[in-house]
Amino acid sequence: MLFLLIDKTKPASTTVGLEGEDGAVAGHLAYINSSAFNLSTEIGYICTLPPFQRTHVTSNAVGLMMHYALDLPEKGGLGLRRVFWQANELNKPSRRLAEKMGFKFEGILRWDRVLPPHKKAYGIGTEVREGDPRGKDWVGRHTAMLGHCWDDWEEGGKEQVDSIMARVA
Repeated sequence: MLFLLIDKTKPASTTVGLEGEDGAVAGHLAYINSSAFNLSTEIGYICTLPPFQRTHVTSNAVGLMMHYALDLPEKGGLGLRRVFWQANELNKPSRRLAEKMGFKFEGILRWDRVLPPHKKAYGIGTEVREGDPRGKDWVGRHTAMLGHCWDDWEEGGKEQVDSIMARVA
């Protein structure tokens, strides 16, 4: 489920015609890799446009998504047991945001993804084994796995997220 980020503290965007809506388009993010059976989802596919990076926009959007995922149904949420976050091991800003929002580092999934040649700079190195089916230009990445579970949420995580969302600008 993909969400559009709109910063309502800024003037309306001229690039997207949202009739009657105030605010500027600031990016997008989504629930991905969701499992209704396992009561889990991932917050991912996050793209915050440059003018909105290092502002309140992404942390507030992530906070709202955490509330909806982890709050119990009688409080308007889905009552999921787990929300997780995956990031390239080298993506320090993404990992910092996740940890700031109360996600706990769980480990590294080694050689988790194959990256196309134009993403070589985001890889773990240029060396792949001889005879690799993708070829030498398709590097790999290690993925950092972080999680926030219902018990983390109820034991202070919710208050931590709310205090971050309460900040101005």
